[in-house]
Amino acid sequence: MKIKIFSRKFILSLAAFLGSIGASIVGLKVENETLATVGIICMVLSTAIYAAAEAYVDAAAATSKHISIEENVSRETSKEK
Repeated sequence: MKIKIFSRKFILSLAAFLGSIGASIVGLKVENETLATVGIICMVLSTAIYAAAEAYVDAAAATSKHISIEENVSRETSKEK
């Protein structure tokens, strides 16, 4: 399995997560509960969106491999006939 630390999706998700932490800290520091809450919500959303994007990519890759295997089997079967 490839290490996905340098993938664009991971870097963008990490940046959104860190920005959200910063917003939450600033919101707590200036006693703005709305800003702190938005920061927390964005932290959760950035993680959820990254997980969903990775699941979509993994599912597409698995489907692609499955189709490729079926094509190879059908080619071999037609060669045998």
